[in-house]
Amino acid sequence: MAAGTTVPFVLIILYMVYSLINYGNAYNTIVSNLTVANSYNLTFKEQMDESVYRIIVGRDVFGSGEEDDPYVLVDSIRNDFTRLKTITTEVNSKTWLETLLRNVDTLNDRLDDIRVSVEAGGHYDEDVEMLDSNIYSLTELIQDNIQYYIYYQTKTIEVINRGLTKEMEELLVVLVLLLVLGILCTIITTDKVARSIVQPIEALGSATKEIAEGNFTVRTSFDLEDEISVLSESVDDMAAHLEIQMEQIREDEKKMRMAEAKLLQEQINPHFLYNTLDTIVWLIEDGKNQEAEDMVVSLSKFFRISLSHGKDFITIREEEQHIRSYLEIQRVRYSDILSYYIDIDDKLYNYKILKMTLQPLVENALYHGIKNKRGAGLIRITGREVDGLVRFEVSDDGVGMDEDMLLHLRREINKPAKDTDTGFGMANVNERIKMNFGERYGISIESTPEKGTKVSVVLPMLPYYNEEDKNGDK
Repeated sequence: MAAGTTVPFVLIILYMVYSLINYGNAYNTIVSNLTVANSYNLTFKEQMDESVYRIIVGRDVFGSGEEDDPYVLVDSIRNDFTRLKTITTEVNSKTWLETLLRNVDTLNDRLDDIRVSVEAGGHYDEDVEMLDSNIYSLTELIQDNIQYYIYYQTKTIEVINRGLTKEMEELLVVLVLLLVLGILCTIITTDKVARSIVQPIEALGSATKEIAEGNFTVRTSFDLEDEISVLSESVDDMAAHLEIQMEQIREDEKKMRMAEAKLLQEQINPHFLYNTLDTIVWLIEDGKNQEAEDMVVSLSKFFRISLSHGKDFITIREEEQHIRSYLEIQRVRYSDILSYYIDIDDKLYNYKILKMTLQPLVENALYHGIKNKRGAGLIRITGREVDGLVRFEVSDDGVGMDEDMLLHLRREINKPAKDTDTGFGMANVNERIKMNFGERYGISIESTPEKGTKVSVVLPMLPYYNEEDKNGDK
């Protein structure tokens, strides 16, 4: 009788282990695929666009063989995603991989066109037009393809988790039936055997029920050397494995949001650069060489701080220099309407701040406050310690907003930046602050029609340690 009861338990345990191994292998394969796809999602478009641009302006050449050579980038993404196609089984994911590979082939053809034009020489405007209309568009499409692939692979993980949960529930039903049978057998045998088996079974049944309901932290422990103890250990291992997997999924989602927010942040600068370079050209053509030189210096300082060797954090002193350089550049373009005043307490200079926290707010004050006002306007930037926190205020005396517009903007900036209809720059700043420092920090807005707008930023007072930021400690 004991052997007849033991065999089913052993078979179920073996089946559970087999199922966990299969689901684990499937999960690990998808995570590996997502890692490859996400690496291209973060870097491919930027690297390709920059490398082709550098070739067009004469800084690089095709066929250098370096890892940032356009053809090397194309071969790399084609090889990796062809490999992913051979191991991907989900239909939608595979469809997007096929679309991506077709776009990669098209991108290779467009690179050939640009290469022919560049080597022929004398076609700079046509080359730039091909870069804008072909390369940028294709890299954008390829990035969209990668994101759709990531999305459907993530959905596949959900399907795997649902399948695992369903299978575990079915096994639990079988286990319960076997446990009931075991209880009947022990009652028939002796009261002592019953007491030694019934209590562990009840505890195991409670634990497995909690696991089925999603509580993966529950654990069982029996001081017995029998099948129930083995089953308990297997359930504990299963719960621990599922807990680790769920935590990893949450961590991956957080990292993806952080990467997405950072990527969106980097999209703030390009149009400003184009407009500034146009202004410098205009100053030179007008014979204002000193003004052009000053503007180039300000632009250099602006982008040196924007890049900051890839660091996310800089000092408040650097952030002040960043917005001062930005406003010096803009004051050349809008000399008839723009004046500004910066008053940041120098006691705050050695505290840290997220790079590009204030610049989007100053830009918003200029373009949506001052430019829409008839006549000259003033932008004021102040920074103070208030109740142990760092508080910045960016205010303008522009057109302001009515109550409806203000309420709408407040709602928008509290959304993820990618989901906003308006206020993208402020939403991006607010999202990055909350993700790095916590929900109690962020930005707030006040505005009065025809009187202006004030944006407040609240941050923790954290000393800046260069070595800390190099190590990625935030």
